[in-house]
Amino acid sequence: MDMIAGEMTKEDVTAMILLAKKRAGLSWEGIAASIGMSPVWTHSAAMGMNAMPADKAESLVAALALPQEAVAVLQESPTKVWQQTVPTDPCIYRFYEIVGVYGPTLKALIHEEFGDGIMSAIDFDMSVTRVPDPKGDRVKVEMSGKYLAYNAW
Repeated sequence: MDMIAGEMTKEDVTAMILLAKKRAGLSWEGIAASIGMSPVWTHSAAMGMNAMPADKAESLVAALALPQEAVAVLQESPTKVWQQTVPTDPCIYRFYEIVGVYGPTLKALIHEEFGDGIMSAIDFDMSVTRVPDPKGDRVKVEMSGKYLAYNAW
């Protein structure tokens, strides 16, 4: 662990979570069920991208037998920093490609349907499911975010 003056960081806790998950042979679906949250949110929070409410942090720490100090770290507000402009991991890169190709289309359709504004990534839900298909199973990603209108000055 990267400990400075005895304090755990979000990176330390993320590393502990990944190790505990691997050692226990758990899935994100199983971990999420154990704390009463979705797999998408659970993974994002475990990776340090969301702050956990106290009860969810306590549940995760108990489920993975992590040190009690991790509870406070899991509740900290995140600093969302990406290490590179465009990831080279093929799976993650495809999402960038989707936004690059369809981003202007999504924006135009949102503005046409709702007006000038955005879809929240804070008041937001997402799910990932497998859809059987004779030509090869498909990945279905569903996103739902609250519409936020731009305020005129």
